[in-house]
Amino acid sequence: MLAAYALVPGLDDVVNHGDPLRRAEAVRQISELFVQGAAHFRSDHVALFDGVLTRLVAETEIDVRGELAARLSSLTNAPPELVRQLVCDEDIGIAGPLLRRSPMVDEATLVEIARLRGQTHLMAISERPLLAPPVTDVIVRRGDRDVVRKIVANAGAEFSTAGFNGLIRRSAQDGVLALAVGQRDDLSAPLLKDLLACSADAVRRRLFDVARPSAKIAINRAMSELSGAPTQPTVQRDFGPAQRAVVALLNTGGLNEATVRGFATSFQYEETVAALSALSAVRLSTLDQLLVGERNDPILVLGKALGFGWPTARAMIGLRTGPDRMPSPPDIEEARLNFERLAPATAQRVLNFWRSRQSYE
Repeated sequence: MLAAYALVPGLDDVVNHGDPLRRAEAVRQISELFVQGAAHFRSDHVALFDGVLTRLVAETEIDVRGELAARLSSLTNAPPELVRQLVCDEDIGIAGPLLRRSPMVDEATLVEIARLRGQTHLMAISERPLLAPPVTDVIVRRGDRDVVRKIVANAGAEFSTAGFNGLIRRSAQDGVLALAVGQRDDLSAPLLKDLLACSADAVRRRLFDVARPSAKIAINRAMSELSGAPTQPTVQRDFGPAQRAVVALLNTGGLNEATVRGFATSFQYEETVAALSALSAVRLSTLDQLLVGERNDPILVLGKALGFGWPTARAMIGLRTGPDRMPSPPDIEEARLNFERLAPATAQRVLNFWRSRQSYE
């Protein structure tokens, strides 16, 4: 495999004694040859290019090295020593393309660079499609505001418990960061509670407004625990659009059990509560308070009083807990048995009690 040497006449002389212009041209020609044939090269071929380019690149201009790094950044078999040499460069124009996307840069190298380099390098790492906790731990500890915001917004970044705790501490002084952390799917319920505890009221309200239905349930639960009120929702929902949609269905005869089940299985919380309110004549605020509690009883009562079957009641239970915290099979079986045992007349009396109580509020 002498193609690299055949391509550039006098390559040995260029490597050992060439001026910057000759070296730059040699790097461009050899890298072009490598990129064109990379898919077919064996490991010994890659090693040959690695040795030649590593010697040439050391004394070339910054723009040449940056161009080379960009060309190699998407290759899965780029010359490994060359990649390491380029990715560890202090100049972000050289290291950046490899830090952002090269599959050849391993976790240990990323951790090393994250510990030693500045914010531009940390920002580039934060843009990688996948990041493991050892890397994100360092970035959370060392990154400035913009870097930390960037990595939190990266869905491919994974965080350890220590990493999340660091993010939550920083969120106390950064509302934008708090919103980004609060919207991550991998934030556990205890960590969500910690985040809400150190967030301003305006941040809590905004986080609730932008959250998915299942996340809104978790936020209400956490806020209830923080306030010591186990069932009262802390943040007001906007049921307006859902109410209008339900009224339209009611006027066209399209509001029925199947509609409710469809809303619930799609985790459309507001639409489900609005539909239940229209069918049961119980206020939205009353139903919202009942459904965010920890017990399934109100759901079973509603389902039985409205003449729904178990599949619909089961879907409403899933809506209450959310897709990320589904009930265990034993809990579901217990709820099913309780639903079957619940007499329609008993459920109707409870429903009438809810209606009568709200008339005095």
